[in-house]
Amino acid sequence: MKNRFAFQPRYFLFWLLFFFLGRAFFLAYHNGATAQLPVRTVLGTFAYGLRLDASVAAYVCLLPFVAFIIGSLLPRFPLRGVIKSYSIVVGILLTLLITVDLELYRTWGFRLDDTPLQYLNSPKEMMASAGSAPLALLVGLFVGLLAASWGLYRLVVGTLPPLPAWFGRGRAALASVLYAALLIIPLRGGTQQIPVNQSDVYFSRIAFANHSALNAPWNLVSALILRSGEQMPPAFMPDSTARRLVSAIYPRAVAAPVTPAPTASVLTTSRPNVLFIILESFTSKLVGCVGGEPGVTPSLDSLARTGILFTNIYAAGDRSQKGLVSLLSGYPNQPTTSIIKFPRKNEHLPHLNRSLATAGYSSHYYYGGELAFANMRGYLQTAGYEKITERTDFSLAEQNSKWGAHDGTLFDRILADARQQPQPFFITAFTLSSHEPFEVPIKTKFPGNSEEQLFRNSVYYTDFALGKFLQEAKKQPWYANTLLVLVADHGHHLPGNSENSSPEKFRIPLLLAGGALRPEARGRVVSTIGSQTDVAATLLQQLGLPATSFVWSRDLLAANPISFAYYCYNNGFGAVSPAGTLTFDNVSRHVVGRDANVTNAQLQLGQAMQQITLDDFSKK
Repeated sequence: MKNRFAFQPRYFLFWLLFFFLGRAFFLAYHNGATAQLPVRTVLGTFAYGLRLDASVAAYVCLLPFVAFIIGSLLPRFPLRGVIKSYSIVVGILLTLLITVDLELYRTWGFRLDDTPLQYLNSPKEMMASAGSAPLALLVGLFVGLLAASWGLYRLVVGTLPPLPAWFGRGRAALASVLYAALLIIPLRGGTQQIPVNQSDVYFSRIAFANHSALNAPWNLVSALILRSGEQMPPAFMPDSTARRLVSAIYPRAVAAPVTPAPTASVLTTSRPNVLFIILESFTSKLVGCVGGEPGVTPSLDSLARTGILFTNIYAAGDRSQKGLVSLLSGYPNQPTTSIIKFPRKNEHLPHLNRSLATAGYSSHYYYGGELAFANMRGYLQTAGYEKITERTDFSLAEQNSKWGAHDGTLFDRILADARQQPQPFFITAFTLSSHEPFEVPIKTKFPGNSEEQLFRNSVYYTDFALGKFLQEAKKQPWYANTLLVLVADHGHHLPGNSENSSPEKFRIPLLLAGGALRPEARGRVVSTIGSQTDVAATLLQQLGLPATSFVWSRDLLAANPISFAYYCYNNGFGAVSPAGTLTFDNVSRHVVGRDANVTNAQLQLGQAMQQITLDDFSKK
C-alpha cells in the first residue's frame, strides 16, 4: 500500500506528467514541424516548458490540497470522493483544451488563447472555422489522451490510503498545510524575483519550438487576464477621418501614398557595426546637452559634441518593456497594456535585428538583469538575436546590484566579447544601474540620501561607466567602423516629481555617434520633434535598408520632417508639436493639460493617433 503522506507529492507529479503527455501529443500531431527540429531542441521543449507545466499543476493541486487539510481534521469529510470527482472533472476539461489546441495551432499558427471566445456570439463563423478540422481524429485523440491519463493516474497516484490510527489528525493537518505551502514555489515558477511567464519557455530562434514549450491551459488563462486590461476606448471620430489625419505623419500605417523625402548619408560606410545602447531612465532633465542639469552626464555631453544630437525626442511610453518595443520594432505604445505581453501579437512586429540580419549582420543582446520580466525574453527570441546575455550569464561575484550586474560589469563583458563578434555586428545593450533602488558601486558625486539625489547618482554612475567603456572602445579596431546609437528607454518623474502625463517626464536624449560618422556630420543638432518609434526608420535609412515594414516609424534625418510626437501614459496620451503639448485623459474624456498655443487640430491628431494605433494593436 502506498504511503498516505506521499499522496500529495504523487498527485502533483501526476499533473506534471499529464502536461508532459499533452506536449508529446502536440509534437506528434504536428509531426511535420517537429521533424524539422534537432533532437536536442525537441527535448528542450520539455525542459523549458517544465516551469509553466509545474505552475499549472500547482494551481490544479490547490483545491485538493486544501481538501486534504479539511479531511485530516474532519473524519467524516468525503476526501476520497472529493479528490476523485475533482480530478475527473479537471482532467476532462484540460484534456479537451489540449485537444482543441492541437487543431487550433494547425489552423491559426498560435497556441490556445482567448481568441475562440470571440466567436461565441457568431456560431456560424465558429462552425465555418472548424469545418475543415479532422473531427474523428481529434475525438480519437481526446479519448486516447483521457484513457492514457487515467492509466497514469492509477499508476502514479492510486487510491488514497486511510489515515493511520497512530497518527494524530492535528499532525496530519500540519503535514498537509506544509505540502500546500510548498506549492508557492511552482505556482510562481521558482524562487526567482519575477514570476514565470512566456519568456521563460522561449529558448529557441525557431518559433515552433517556443510555441511547443508553452502550456496551452496556462496560455489561455494568461490571455484572459491580459485581455481584461485591453480596453478599447470609444472612437473619437470616423475611422476615415482618423486615418486621413494620421496619414500626414505615418502614411504607411494607413496605407496612404508615400512621398519619398531625400536624406543625406551621415556615415562613412553603408555597413557599419551598430552598437545600440538603451539607457535606463535617462530623462532629458538630467542630460546637459539637451538642456538638462549640467554635470550629471559629462560623458554623454562630451560625446554629443562629436555626434548628431536630437534634442526633442519623446519616449512612446513610461516603462522599459514599452520602450524596448518602440525602439527595436518602431511600434507605438498602448495606454492600458503593452504589446510585448502578448506573444501572438508581438510575433507580427518588425524587428531591427531581423532587418539587419538580412544584410549580413551578426547580433548579440546584453542585459545585466532578468529578461523574464514582462515577456522581454520571448520578444527578443522572436527578434532572432543570435546570442542573448542576461543576469544568469554573469558570475555571482559580477551580479553586484539588486537587479543583477551593474553597468560597468555589463560594458566590460561587451568589450571582451566584441573582439570575437563577427562584423558587421548589431549589438544591443540595455543598462540597469539607474533603475530603482538607485544603488551604485562607486563613491557618490551628489550628497544626500533623498530619492532624487540617489537617482542623480545612479544616472551619473551609468554615464561614468559609459565613458570608461567608450575610452576603451575607441582603442579597438572595430570602433572606426562603428555607429553608436544612444537613447533612453523612457524618462522619469524625477527630478521635480513631474506629473504622470507631463511631457517633461517623456522627453529623452537620442544621439548618433562613433567612428562611422562622417566628419561633416559631427556636432550636428537636430531639433525636429520626434518619437522613440522613429529611431528604427532613421537608422535603416542610413544603412540603405528598407523600412517599409516599420509603418509607425519615419526618418528624422529626411528633408523637412513634420515635428510631432505622440506618447501614452496610464490611460491617456500626449501630443507634442512646435506649438506646445496637449495631454488627454481617457477616463474623463477630457484634456488635462494644454499649452496656450495648442489648437484643436493637435487634439484631433492625438485622438486619431490613439484610435488608429489601438485599432492596429487589436488586429495584431
